[in-house]
Amino acid sequence: MPGANTDLPVQERADELIPARDRTVAPATGGWRRLWDRAPYLLAAALFVAYAVVSVCRYRRLDNLSWDLGIFEQAVRSYAHLQAPVADLKGPGANILGDHFSPVTALLAPAYRVFPSPLTLLIAQALLVAVSVVPVTRAATRLLGRMSGLAVGVAYGLSWGIQRAVDFDFHEICFALPLIAFSLEALLRQRWRASLLWALPLVLVKEDLGVTLAALAVVVAIRCRRSDPKVLPYALGVAAFGAIATLVTLTMVIPAFNSVGSYDYWDKVGEAGPTAGAFDGTGTKLRTLVWLLLPTTGLLALRSPLLLIALPTLGWRFLSADDHYWGTDWHYSAVLMPVVLLALVDAVDTARRSEKPWLRTYADRVPACAAVAALALTPSLPLGTLTEAATYRKSQQVVAVEKMLDRIPDDATVEANIGPITRLTSRARVFWTGSARPVVPDYFALDVRSGWTKDPVAYANGLHPGARYVAEDTAFGYVLLRRD
Repeated sequence: MPGANTDLPVQERADELIPARDRTVAPATGGWRRLWDRAPYLLAAALFVAYAVVSVCRYRRLDNLSWDLGIFEQAVRSYAHLQAPVADLKGPGANILGDHFSPVTALLAPAYRVFPSPLTLLIAQALLVAVSVVPVTRAATRLLGRMSGLAVGVAYGLSWGIQRAVDFDFHEICFALPLIAFSLEALLRQRWRASLLWALPLVLVKEDLGVTLAALAVVVAIRCRRSDPKVLPYALGVAAFGAIATLVTLTMVIPAFNSVGSYDYWDKVGEAGPTAGAFDGTGTKLRTLVWLLLPTTGLLALRSPLLLIALPTLGWRFLSADDHYWGTDWHYSAVLMPVVLLALVDAVDTARRSEKPWLRTYADRVPACAAVAALALTPSLPLGTLTEAATYRKSQQVVAVEKMLDRIPDDATVEANIGPITRLTSRARVFWTGSARPVVPDYFALDVRSGWTKDPVAYANGLHPGARYVAEDTAFGYVLLRRD
């Protein structure tokens, strides 16, 4: 290479290629080099511990945010016993593949068979999310240098989208994160076939991710058309496969497993009124876009075609008439985080070769600023609770509620709402409150702290005329009813 000192050892000549600002921080001695080489893995390990602690402690405090953890545990429990993935919380005998097409969760069955607990799912999720930090950090380090690469890894691992997902019980999208991250790492290394192969399993994670696969394959096609035109037909073929897979899954596969023969979520798009979907919630959607692009990338990601891969997810969310999809809560933005952060890496790499000095300077600063922004926002996000003593404390109220729920025998049928669900799904057959019929459950386990029912016994008897339920126990706003 012109300008390189060929009299230096190979290791030192390689260090000449590292930007000076990064090279001066970490001298290329053997010990430092080994440490820097391990940085992506050390960062991932630290974040795995943080993610797992947040999830496990929230579970111990009985602070579950939704019924999703219970639903997925029921499906994985079925897989673990070599049965169809039935999730009774979605309705008695409901096959989860008729709700969302996520057969990838069967991979958790062996671990669950050994450790039958919702904590198995939470720890697996923490591990999968942490694994995705490795390719993001490696790709950034290879293109931007050590310090900037590590900054991108921190910005990704602490990004609000990732933290919200970790805080949201369990969801199948945790499998998508490493697949997308490894695929984009390969794309940035111009390993086109590897990029396509890493992305192909997305069609088994969730039905909408086939379109994401198609978008990713289109970006591969754009990038390889001049440097490696032989790959172009494969990329276009994968793009077609992703689009067709989504269409077939939505119109044929899911309806085949659904009790009413349709896809239950069509009514969330465009059927809530003449202005539903695209024209509702404009302010919320714009705020979501700002959160996606400003603190994470300083808007620089807009210069990278990799950002096209985010369009399918943003499209179905913003076209939906369900306002839960529009904002920054829950887990819906997690799959966008590896896309926007690696789009930033791509944009910085390109901008460093720009003829505009201001753009080169700005691009050099953005990775560090993204890391600082992520760190500054973390105290207000789920990982910020790791510094609070209450996070690790299991209250006497929770102990009393668990003791009450322990009175329910194994394999009993139980109708429950969010609070008690995850203490029961590993050992009982659990139904969502009001959705157990035609099954008449042995027990009701209800969280009534909000006062949504003043008379739980009358409520239970009303749901199942002819049955008679009596109060078995109460504990701090939780009620256990037994069929007499």
